[in-house]
Amino acid sequence: MSLATLLPGAIKPEDNIMARSIRNPGKIFGAALFAACLLLNVVVSLPAQASTTRIKDIVDIEGSRDNLLVGYGLVVGLNGSGDGLNNSPFTEQSLIAMLERLGVNIRGQNLNTGNVAAVMVTATLPPFANQGSRIDVVASALGDAKSLQGGTLLVTSLLGADGEVYAVAQGSINISGFSVEGEAATLTKNIPTSGRIPEGAIVEREIPFDMNDFSNLRLALKNPDFTTARRIARAINGFLSTSVATAENSTSVKLSRPQGYKGTIVDLITDIEQLPVEPDQVARIVIDERSGVIVMGSDVRISTVAIAQGNLTVKITETPQVSQPNPFSEQGQTVVVPRTDIQVNQGQDVHLGVLDTGVTLQDLVTGLNKLGVSPRDTISILQAIKAAGALQADIQTL
Repeated sequence: MSLATLLPGAIKPEDNIMARSIRNPGKIFGAALFAACLLLNVVVSLPAQASTTRIKDIVDIEGSRDNLLVGYGLVVGLNGSGDGLNNSPFTEQSLIAMLERLGVNIRGQNLNTGNVAAVMVTATLPPFANQGSRIDVVASALGDAKSLQGGTLLVTSLLGADGEVYAVAQGSINISGFSVEGEAATLTKNIPTSGRIPEGAIVEREIPFDMNDFSNLRLALKNPDFTTARRIARAINGFLSTSVATAENSTSVKLSRPQGYKGTIVDLITDIEQLPVEPDQVARIVIDERSGVIVMGSDVRISTVAIAQGNLTVKITETPQVSQPNPFSEQGQTVVVPRTDIQVNQGQDVHLGVLDTGVTLQDLVTGLNKLGVSPRDTISILQAIKAAGALQADIQTL
């Protein structure tokens, strides 16, 4: 490939390269060296860019956090799918109290409506939420309601952990499922007893938090790791050309405002949150034994180990037969004769497999697949390898 192809802007195609090299060989050599360095820089930088992550994606600002809200309310307008008042006394009491506040006295009356349901309303108040802004809420049935489809949540106060009201919710409930039933069949899709109200709550109280009053703050790592914390501190110090960030431990990085910095602490966060950092992580295998899901990190390694897996399967099939006497026979009776077929599979076709030292995640998965191991058996094998001391990774069971 010619230099004109590598650097069309440095050497024009119409130039006579041979003649130029005779007149000025140093210039051609300089162009070639520049082209080689450029290609080397591109090749080296591609993997680094592919493995880096912005600081804003791997840390949280300490103090800037969500707050959980909860409330109790009533959903009305249900098409007979609400709570049974006889089975849900709290729904009846709430309905009576609500009507009394509206000037309707029904105490002592026999209520028999199926269009009302008691619900728990939950929401998350994001940091720096201003008074008057809206947030999403989720309503979940508390009694024996069959569905919240078509229901409307009445005014519900949402409380924080301190017992103060921070938002008020009301609106039509959107559900992603349904439930229908007939005389002999019932069809239910998803969970019809829980729904969402987009922007269904209005923030009534703000949580005071002025970051500009801080001279320093902490960056909390979402995935704690000592190496990642030190890399974040080095990236910040290198960008600001001063030592203002310190890795305190595997979870937090302390950041101080540089002397002479003209911006606010918000400006400082904006400047550093786009810096690329290559996060590190502990080799870990996450196992959910209830669903059989296995997730393995890329740094999982194992030592040399031999694996054999075989299952004992016993299959019993009952095929009873009916024995009847001959037609017009004066003796004999109809009986059921049992017929049992037993098949035993001891896994004779399963062989011993060897996994070499330092195999990667792909090698481990390939080896287990060659053994014909199911996800359920893989869980047992990984735990056995860990017990043998040949697995260099943590196993986390959910």
